[in-house]
Amino acid sequence: MSCYRYVRSGRGKSVDINMAPLIDMIFILLIFFIVTASFVRDAGVEVDRPGAETAQPGERPTLQVGVTEDGSIYVEGETVDIRSIRPRVAAFLAASPEGGVLVVADRDSRTESVIRVIDQCRLAGAANVGIAARSRE
Repeated sequence: MSCYRYVRSGRGKSVDINMAPLIDMIFILLIFFIVTASFVRDAGVEVDRPGAETAQPGERPTLQVGVTEDGSIYVEGETVDIRSIRPRVAAFLAASPEGGVLVVADRDSRTESVIRVIDQCRLAGAANVGIAARSRE
């Protein structure tokens, strides 16, 4: 720990600057920002989701995997191959074990593509895999 010592001329008293409270305050702020940060990782692609009467907002941290109309797959804003979904989901689950995966598929996407994505997510160990829909209200 570094201390600065200043000596006033004539009096001989020293003034110390203690860095410990400053470091403690920085760590508290860091913890505050980490805890209050959003843990939803966007798919990074805008799709036209189908509507559902029972659509509900999610409550857990989720990794969103997007499937477009032409079958392209997006994770965190970048196009990925079907083979790279499993390691990405496994890495996400290692970071947040209570998290789940949300498949955001376009209403005109092929069912085969969506099923393959869901299958890769489950093979990676995701117990909570859902499909995004917009509320019809």
